[in-house]
Amino acid sequence: MRSTPIAYLFWCFGLIGVCGIQRFYTGRYWTGALWLLTVGLLGIGQIIDLFLIPGMVREVNLERRVDYLEARRG
Repeated sequence: MRSTPIAYLFWCFGLIGVCGIQRFYTGRYWTGALWLLTVGLLGIGQIIDLFLIPGMVREVNLERRVDYLEARRG
């Protein structure tokens, strides 16, 4: 399970120039790489992520639960 506080902690790395780690953490690898290469889309993407992180964490946790239940079901 992914944690919202941990995702926000990774978001804070953007304050020192390492942007996008929160996106890698929530399974969004392409946008994570984009954030990393563009310094969080010049900071705008980082600010938007402040509001999107809870939903991203909920979504990745839901996907993991569904995968677990499908695997258990056989």
